Amino acid sequence: MTQDTPAPSKTPPLKVWAVSDGRAGIEAQVVGLSEALARLVPCEVTVKRVGWQGNTGRLPWWLNLLPKRWLTPESGIPASRNPDDWPDLWIAAGRATLPLSIRAKRWSGGKTFVVQIQDPRVPAPMFDLVIPPKHDRMSGDNIFPITGSPHRVTPQRLSGEYEAFKDLIEPLPQPRVAVLVGGKSKAFDLSSERAAQIAHSIQIPLEQDGGSLLMTFSRRTPDPARALMTARLRHLPGVIWNGEGANPYFAFLAAADYILVTEDSTNMATEAASTGKPVFVLKMDGSSLKFRLFHEELERQGAARPYGGAFHGWTYEPVNETDRAAREVLTRIGVEIPEPVAKDPEPAAKAKPKARPGAKAKASDEPAPPKARKPRTAKPKA
Repeated sequence: MTQDTPAPSKTPPLKVWAVSDGRAGIEAQVVGLSEALARLVPCEVTVKRVGWQGNTGRLPWWLNLLPKRWLTPESGIPASRNPDDWPDLWIAAGRATLPLSIRAKRWSGGKTFVVQIQDPRVPAPMFDLVIPPKHDRMSGDNIFPITGSPHRVTPQRLSGEYEAFKDLIEPLPQPRVAVLVGGKSKAFDLSSERAAQIAHSIQIPLEQDGGSLLMTFSRRTPDPARALMTARLRHLPGVIWNGEGANPYFAFLAAADYILVTEDSTNMATEAASTGKPVFVLKMDGSSLKFRLFHEELERQGAARPYGGAFHGWTYEPVNETDRAAREVLTRIGVEIPEPVAKDPEPAAKAKPKARPGAKAKASDEPAPPKARKPRTAKPKA
């Protein structure tokens, strides 16, 4: 896809598809950007979870020549090329979506504007717009880099999630420290030794200075690391979520005075930085140039610092890249964002002029009320 021919202007309500393979971290990005669009203009958002039959999903995108044939029925991708069956906006992320994203515009007869989140590792002109993280160092006319990744965190959501867990969190002493633990990835791992070091560095300041712990693990957290950190920190006041029942992740972000996040997750760090609260980055086993660049970007914006074993506060402007990306998408498709309706200010009451000391009061334009007269006493007649 080239940018020589601009996309036709769309008319709200926009039909938006959030397309991924359903993995939590990937789906959060496409849904987060879709919800941000819906906050700006009327949208009808549909979540699509792509599935492939057999081992088709493991094929490189250029070998999957007939992708519709190998989709699972639950994927919900139309077989027809009728433009009415296709969305105005296709918001996708992840390798599983690539064979579809590069064909969606053609299948829709040119109707669908295709947005691919993250570095797709295919030529960017195959999409209408690519939204990668800045640390991927991509550039081009149809590339809009952002800090971190799109997400679903908003002040309204944090407030609502906190209310759902208020009875559990409200009694806990402050400062409340949220600890977001990731796990094994291509670049990082969390060994038992590293988990013990992290637990010890959290335990000491909480025992010495007081406060409470709000800790949650990801699906990637190794079981030995999860068990060790839970055993070392369960005696502290607070909540350690074990993965059962409702997830208090967003409530933890809302309640925290400080947020600690392991260095392996772009999503968790970006979500933490959107709160405006101090974010500390926890060292893991392994290293990555891209993640180092990402954390340096958060440090330049004043959002994050490496964790050194003590909690301290600072302020910064919350990182709000999801809304910035949504505005760029709407600009590219020619949809104007309505300005918020300003309320007419109420007329202020006129203040009465104060008389200078010793000066006589100025006569009012209104007639003064009549003075009350004392009744005359009748004299007795002689």
